[in-house]
Amino acid sequence: MRLYHGSEHIVRQPKYGIGNRNNDYGLGFYCTEDKCLAMEWATNSDKGGYANEYDFSTEGMSILDLSIPEYNILNWLAILLENRTFECSTHIAEESKAYILDNFMIPYKEVDIIKGYRADDSYFTFAKMFLNNSITLDQLSRAMRLGNLGEQVVLKSERAFSRIKFVEALQADYLKYSIKRKNRDQLAREEFVQMKISALNGIFVTDIIRERWSKDDERLQ
Repeated sequence: MRLYHGSEHIVRQPKYGIGNRNNDYGLGFYCTEDKCLAMEWATNSDKGGYANEYDFSTEGMSILDLSIPEYNILNWLAILLENRTFECSTHIAEESKAYILDNFMIPYKEVDIIKGYRADDSYFTFAKMFLNNSITLDQLSRAMRLGNLGEQVVLKSERAFSRIKFVEALQADYLKYSIKRKNRDQLAREEFVQMKISALNGIFVTDIIRERWSKDDERLQ
């Protein structure tokens, strides 16, 4: 597997056990298989940055791939809510967060690698709207594919860190890739507004709570 990590710095040897614990999937090394996305992620500061390129062997690795049919959008949301900082501004959001964490969490902390959505600003906004009962489950699921943000690959275990090999650091031009990053996020928001989905017949989070849905519920398939 060829991976890229967008950063202000050249990262020749990722170190296990350090970093931000409040990222989407907790502590880990966050990468993508898309070089252009890594270039965009590298431009969070006004200095530009680097798309660090790596070779990575997945042989013998345990991989949690949240995009396969075994899992659903609420499994992803449960992991996100456990890790990202989220202030519940309403009683509905507070109750929704607690229910999703209690009923849709899956084992993820002991795997070597996680593959799944990246909760960019727009995606995190959609997740909060769902918790506040403002959009349906179908709208949330569709929203996660807007803007072509792609998936991220997260190295979680010490064994995974031992397999990643630095290739080179590709410089990301700030003006070029910061504009691309902002445009991608804006596109996701605009596409979300334009989605022609009837909310009247949709399933809201309050329906899921009232009907006592669980992570194995057939209605999620």
